[in-house]
Amino acid sequence: MSDPAARRPRRRPALAAAALAAATALTACGAPPPALAAAAAARAAVPSLDGVWRSDGYGTLVVIRGRTLRTYETTAVSCLPGAVTGVRDGAPGPDGTLRFTVPDSAPLTVAPAGPGRATTAFADNAGHHTLLRTGPLPRRCGTPPPRDPRAVFDVFWQTYAENYPFFRAKGIDWNAVRARYRPRITARTTDAELFAVLRAMIEPLHDAHTRVVAGPDRWFAGKRPGTVLPTPAFTARVDAALAAGLGPHTVLRQWARGRLAYADLPGRIGYFRVTQFSGYTEHGGFAGDTAELDRALDAVFTTARTQGPRALRGLIVDLRLNGGGSDALGLRIAARLTGRPYLAYRKRARNDPGDPGAFTRPEPVTVRPYRGPVHTGPVTVLTGRLTVSAGETFTQALMGRSPAPVRIGENTQGVFSDVLGRALPNGWSFGLPNEEFLTAGGRTFDGPGIPPDVRTPVFTDADLAARRDSALARARRLPVPDA
Repeated sequence: MSDPAARRPRRRPALAAAALAAATALTACGAPPPALAAAAAARAAVPSLDGVWRSDGYGTLVVIRGRTLRTYETTAVSCLPGAVTGVRDGAPGPDGTLRFTVPDSAPLTVAPAGPGRATTAFADNAGHHTLLRTGPLPRRCGTPPPRDPRAVFDVFWQTYAENYPFFRAKGIDWNAVRARYRPRITARTTDAELFAVLRAMIEPLHDAHTRVVAGPDRWFAGKRPGTVLPTPAFTARVDAALAAGLGPHTVLRQWARGRLAYADLPGRIGYFRVTQFSGYTEHGGFAGDTAELDRALDAVFTTARTQGPRALRGLIVDLRLNGGGSDALGLRIAARLTGRPYLAYRKRARNDPGDPGAFTRPEPVTVRPYRGPVHTGPVTVLTGRLTVSAGETFTQALMGRSPAPVRIGENTQGVFSDVLGRALPNGWSFGLPNEEFLTAGGRTFDGPGIPPDVRTPVFTDADLAARRDSALARARRLPVPDA
């Protein structure tokens, strides 16, 4: 997420002021010219987005008043101020579209979409949220919530009950979870006891997009069984094995603070490693990340590597140690790997608090070719259980490519949704998934993850001890056609 500063309103330029004065003089002499009348009518016809809006899914109210936007997080038992507050950036667009700068986030756009409807989107996300105009803000939204441990429990449980889509797939009876743990919470429950209960409630979901944060030293995030999170020592061993697998004379160029790397391998094979889809610059936010990514992609996908007799015969994309980030950056890379548009995935969100099987209409997200050099030849993708979140949506976005990539390694982690971040009445925070990313055939890989085409061990102790990279070696042995 980016952290752009809100810009000051622009001063009216002298030329515009002169034009306004001329128009006023003409009006005083009689009817305005047709062009001015048409422009005034067009401005009057632009719908105002001021008011209270309810998101379709996501349990969110959006309030727009003049130049400000703020959100509220709602359930059947709560309404808490949300984390998103924005200040309008510039004047409304010709159709009434508003753009807001949001602290610690990418820019947010709200656009009219018909009577009583609008759409909203963050620049670093894929797809949009639908907003529906609603009545006044509920009274409870302006009342400070009780900080009682029982209220904290109720908001936590209710938010999962209304938004989490995967209880059936995970084999979890969420009502039974409440019946088991709610009697343990009283007005005298300590913070340590409350945190232990909240953790125990979500740990059996084994979901890397579930979390509860009670402070810098007290937090929990789920993960699929068997997943060992990387440490600096583990990453150093991986890097050593990778260097040996690439060969002693291979030059690995790096960008984005080391999160992007590329090397030319013998046989006109390219190797492109992506370890994260965020944090490419120290202070640049999403705009800075995008610029740095484009700089790296311009250096990798040159005319020489994509056209002519020295073009790449194949490309290995390594996502085995990818911690996620922005789906939009993944789509930006995918655009350099195709010469035609195709469906990346369809995205939908749970939108009925009482029915875990009810979702918004799936929104197609398309990969569109970059207008410049692109690699359209064979692609091999290396994945493993540490391919997480945006690393997985990027993997899925490549599956519709032609020719289809060959996936080598192990299943990805199995979490695709954006994290629905929420606050608790006592100041703690938590998160959960509420979306599905569907293939063209309607399949989702949440839980087990995207499986490989060629199953090969990834970063085993034996391989790392021997400075061996079995998955990379297998990818380099794949036959590729001559250019």
